[in-house]
Amino acid sequence: MKDYYVKDLKEKVGEEIDLKGWVYRKRRHGKLVFVVVRDSTGTVQTSIKKQNVPVESFEAAKVVDIEASIHVKGIVKEDARAPDGIEVECTEFLIISPSPDFPIQEDTSSEALLDIRHLTLRTTKARNIMQVKNGVIQAARDYFEEKGFNEVFPPIMVGVAGEGGGTLFSFDYFGQKAFLSQTAQLHLEASIFMFENVYSLTPSFRAEKSRTRRHLTEFGHIEAEMAWCDEECNEKIEEELVVYICNKIGEKYSDELRYFKQDPAYYHDMEPKFERITYDEAISIIQGKGLNIEFGSDLGYDEEKVLTEDFEYPFFVKNFPKDIKSFYMKQKGDRAICADLEAPGGYGEIIGGSQREDNLDMIIERLQKEGEDIKNYEWYLDLRRYGSVPHSGFGLGIERLVRWMLKLEHIRDACLFPRTPARIYP
Repeated sequence: MKDYYVKDLKEKVGEEIDLKGWVYRKRRHGKLVFVVVRDSTGTVQTSIKKQNVPVESFEAAKVVDIEASIHVKGIVKEDARAPDGIEVECTEFLIISPSPDFPIQEDTSSEALLDIRHLTLRTTKARNIMQVKNGVIQAARDYFEEKGFNEVFPPIMVGVAGEGGGTLFSFDYFGQKAFLSQTAQLHLEASIFMFENVYSLTPSFRAEKSRTRRHLTEFGHIEAEMAWCDEECNEKIEEELVVYICNKIGEKYSDELRYFKQDPAYYHDMEPKFERITYDEAISIIQGKGLNIEFGSDLGYDEEKVLTEDFEYPFFVKNFPKDIKSFYMKQKGDRAICADLEAPGGYGEIIGGSQREDNLDMIIERLQKEGEDIKNYEWYLDLRRYGSVPHSGFGLGIERLVRWMLKLEHIRDACLFPRTPARIYP
């Protein structure tokens, strides 16, 4: 482990330090070379003066490449001309490993950058996104911990569909047909009989050929299930969770938010008072904006983009027609007792949630209507046979939340290595 990181240097003015990292920028003025050093915590300018360093150090500084790994020794000094007001006056400069012809340039296309995603991760933009994403996940865990939830670890290889069967990735499992999980929900429902309130953070997989700016074939999923929890309770937990995450990000990641031209106060001061509108109202808003959508249709990318563009804060769309929602959602008349949480400004759905159907006969009827083999769901139906209780739950798309918070152009930017219908490399 290193003794010093860039973030520590403001407290080390006047001290001799050694710093390890990578070359972020470089410029030369005769007998003076400036090298901006990058590490996992930020960047700092170092000055290498020919008269102050050994000959080999100055020669190394003259030829060093962008993204070469280096080891710098020197004195930390205050300098108003330097970024962040400090600079390392170098006494020794050593190249650990060169980096000739680093392929990222200012005009490199977005697709080319995805082809070299393993290198793109070194950029300030990628680092700041992943820093915020890490903060989102930590804040979610903190919220659930404070509320007395237990984290559980559901399987990723499953034998039945949790959502629509048409979006499953299938594979051979020792002679049996198996699938990559679309959602942890069904297994989380089993866990409520042990802990009552549970959550998980898992990858989910959807074999959708959607090529929108908010779709991935593999994404991070924060999911929760709560026993003795109805529709109102479910929305309250969702609302509190999102606000808790936003408050923490606004507090702890203000620099990263400002990098993306976002106001930390918007997130830091957010309150759990999200507006609720009905599905019918949503359809009217969309139709009023000129989109051709019929009652009974689900909301897609285009519809949600138009619906959300005039809202300032996240809001719920409630009680969709039951026939366009999943078999596990509780019904009331011709509606599902459900709500989607929509991000404002055109970003669309970030949470899908519902009260779960606790009536055995109703679930069997829906599964049969959808053409499913009841035998495949016997274990799930047992949850209704033996001590069923009213319960609810939801799933939050981590990358969708991060994309909205940072106003990213594409959801791919919120992934370490994005997986889309067109991309499995690198």
